Amino acid sequence: MTYVEALNWGKQQLAEAQVAEAELDAWLLLEYVTGMNRAAYFLQQRDGMKLSAYESYRDLILQRKNRIPLQHLTGTQEFMGLPFQVSEDVLIPRQDTETLVELVLPEIKGKRILDVCTGSGCIAISLQKLGEPAVCHGVDISLQALAVANRNRRSLQAEVTLWQSDLFSQVTEIYDVIVSNPPYIPPSEIITLMPEVREYEPRLALDGGEDGLEFYRRLASDAGTYLEENGQIYLEIGFDQGEAVAELLEKHGFCDVIVHSDLAGLDRVISAKWEKSLEGKKE
Repeated sequence: MTYVEALNWGKQQLAEAQVAEAELDAWLLLEYVTGMNRAAYFLQQRDGMKLSAYESYRDLILQRKNRIPLQHLTGTQEFMGLPFQVSEDVLIPRQDTETLVELVLPEIKGKRILDVCTGSGCIAISLQKLGEPAVCHGVDISLQALAVANRNRRSLQAEVTLWQSDLFSQVTEIYDVIVSNPPYIPPSEIITLMPEVREYEPRLALDGGEDGLEFYRRLASDAGTYLEENGQIYLEIGFDQGEAVAELLEKHGFCDVIVHSDLAGLDRVISAKWEKSLEGKKE
């Protein structure tokens, strides 16, 4: 089979399975197996594939046809221009979350940063590599997720310290900025998600409790204890959670609460400032 025949077969298989971006995924898997870029492919598309390469490609296409995420097949996902290793133990980094990182970056040079629910480490590592913080720490309740984050820390040579903690349970230091992309999807909505997310991404990183706000309640209640006066918090949120999370933060002593939109114009990040003089408002 030639390269072009293999690619067309891959496109057809994924399209039949109603895989989003079937053509792109078919190409990316061919690129992954062969190491070809687009230019090399156009020069060699009518050449015959080695049998071993075709068999590898066929197996990957059939797995993708069964809705295994592309990133689980290739093992990587780019985020903020950096290559991150991923597995079924972490959420796949998404462009939506780049909105959070881009908002935080201008605020952190020389600062102390804590990333709560770090997962793959994509937020903490990107902030450390691109933002020049003085200290960058990341915590997660999942040891499996931390193993992935540590692989990313090593491969990207990031000066990030990671450890296991259920939100702030094992945190003892004070920070200038706290960031988090916590679980925020209600269980009733998880069952409606695309199969790639519903069946293959960790439920622990998706389930935000009955109304999706469980982790925001805990973050709003406890984060001030670990922030310097006038320290800031940045949280990724669901598109319909801005008002509710803003109320939680204000209730617990945060001020200057702002809801920020992503590139699609949807609410995506909420930021706020902590003033210790307001600490008495915490419950």
